[in-house]
Amino acid sequence: MLVDKRIYLASQSPRRRELLKQIGIAFDVLPLRAVAGRLDVVEVPRDGEAAAEFAQRMATEKAACGWRAVDLRHLLRFPVLGADTVVELDGDILGKPRDRLDAAAMLTRLSGRQHQVHTAVAVHHEDRMELRLSSSQVRFSAIDAAAIARYLETGEYLGKAGAYGIQGRAGAFIEHIEGSYSGIMGLPLYETSTLLNQFGFVI
Repeated sequence: MLVDKRIYLASQSPRRRELLKQIGIAFDVLPLRAVAGRLDVVEVPRDGEAAAEFAQRMATEKAACGWRAVDLRHLLRFPVLGADTVVELDGDILGKPRDRLDAAAMLTRLSGRQHQVHTAVAVHHEDRMELRLSSSQVRFSAIDAAAIARYLETGEYLGKAGAYGIQGRAGAFIEHIEGSYSGIMGLPLYETSTLLNQFGFVI
């Protein structure tokens, strides 16, 4: 039984921190890149791996890597939450853009189209791992090259799957969503709450 109801967040994402705070979860950020074993998480899809499967594998690997860090660093043994968000268009996985040119190409592909956003959340504590997946539909309006260029000037695309963040200026491009707004942001609150309830967190 956990006396102090806290978790470790195995993510540097400020959006995930904001969303956890929104539902009242106390957490400490566990920077995976600073611990041994981080290289075990290779964020590259396997041949033939579907987008939703890739998101789920990444979330579980991040949570498992975080738990190894808890062991190696002899930290207090709070559950570790890992998450991963993937944008899918026509069966292709759109990850984080390599550079501005890559981001422009992604946004051009998304223009006037519907795509899917899959966010998987995993929690690892001791020998137990639990996983949830949120999949949403997002439809972009038609956006011209000038609008894309203005958006790229903001730098908001950096570090974001599909080269956009729904909670920022790119929200103006979105005509319609079906699913979880928080999941599109990077941490689906319903699935996260359900998962943490299984580990004794009352939300």
